[in-house]
Amino acid sequence: MKTTLNRFDILSLVLGSIIGWGAFTLPGIKFLPESGVINTTIGLLLGGFAIIFIQKGYHIMMQQHAEDGGGFSYTFKNLGKMHGFIVGWSLILCYLSIVPLNATAFVLIVKILFGTNVEWFYLYDIAGYPVYLSEVLIASMVLILFAILNIRGLRKSSNVQNVMVLFLIINIAIVFIAMLFDTGSATISTNYIKNYTLNLSEIAKVVAIIPFLFVGFDIIPQVATQLKFKPEKATWIAIISVFSGVVAYSILTIVTALAFSPDQAKQLDWALGEAVLTHVGSIGFLLLIIALMTAVSGGINGFMISSSRLLASLSVYKLCHPKYKKLTRNAVPVNSVLFITAISLLAPWFGREVIIYIVDMSSFLAAIAYFYVCLISYKYATTKWDQWLTFIGIMISISFILLLILPQSPGKLSTPSLLFMGLWGIIGFFYYRSYTKKHA
Repeated sequence: MKTTLNRFDILSLVLGSIIGWGAFTLPGIKFLPESGVINTTIGLLLGGFAIIFIQKGYHIMMQQHAEDGGGFSYTFKNLGKMHGFIVGWSLILCYLSIVPLNATAFVLIVKILFGTNVEWFYLYDIAGYPVYLSEVLIASMVLILFAILNIRGLRKSSNVQNVMVLFLIINIAIVFIAMLFDTGSATISTNYIKNYTLNLSEIAKVVAIIPFLFVGFDIIPQVATQLKFKPEKATWIAIISVFSGVVAYSILTIVTALAFSPDQAKQLDWALGEAVLTHVGSIGFLLLIIALMTAVSGGINGFMISSSRLLASLSVYKLCHPKYKKLTRNAVPVNSVLFITAISLLAPWFGREVIIYIVDMSSFLAAIAYFYVCLISYKYATTKWDQWLTFIGIMISISFILLLILPQSPGKLSTPSLLFMGLWGIIGFFYYRSYTKKHA
């Protein structure tokens, strides 16, 4: 493969994958109502530091194993086919589910701008969410557009990503400064700072979803063979991206808190947007919409790249059809991109609520990959210090998993998400048995 990506390209890809739709919606629907400003920020910071320990495992992996497929191919080579499949099966759904989630988020952006005028040709309800043909078509057009972009080559999609991330960062900064000047500190001080108490349960609710929020850093090993620099040097890019994500999530939470109390934020469809529109006006709201569109686009692009390259790697290791490893002259696994797009095109027909149930599993699925990478890297660690860091990474990965599945955990997954996770595991079990038996 051609080496085509420089440090800024990788930074843009990772940042675009980390700062997605959730950064703009979670402040109103989750962070402020459940954890407030300070406990949310503490949870995000703790999660960022936790990822540093996990990233140490990834750093060692990229020193030992500069190959596309990342955690999957690393696990396959060191622990064998079955464990490699567990990681690959986990990551493929983790990446893939975020692609249609961001595509359906485009529909919500259009609805914010044009209201119910875009709702036509009602089809049915799934999990209480109405599905309209118009919404399916909008999401589908967005997915097809990014599929075409990806097929044209990683260089093209990366250039687009660079522009989108630049707009994203600039617009978030402008909106934040404008809100500070307009609102002052009265609302945030009254509702979130005075009488503040440290609440570990509220912090844990934020920490539990960290693997999902920051899984975008995992795109680096998926494009390891297309870097213009030594893969292990990507560690600092990953760390910078993760803490940039911490800052972005925190800033957007603060922007919402400058205008609304927790109860007010929870009652609004989009608290962040309402806050900016009320206090900064239509220009500020337009900048926020542009930032949101670039964040959503970056998520689609980044996870389409990572999921298609993971699928190609599964094909290389004979865990799916060999056609998915076929590369174009631009080193694009074209059949993998088409397959990811085809599956993503099906998702909007099931409604956004079902997609969200599946995406909620992403933290658990990502934590499985983190665990395996740190476990293997512990074996390769050459110093006591590296062994300690990777061991802590193992413990953190296990903690993420337990936070999501223990019945009494404040961050436990919802029942539908747990059921989907069990179903995905069962499908994986039978797929692995039948496919490996067929190709034995």
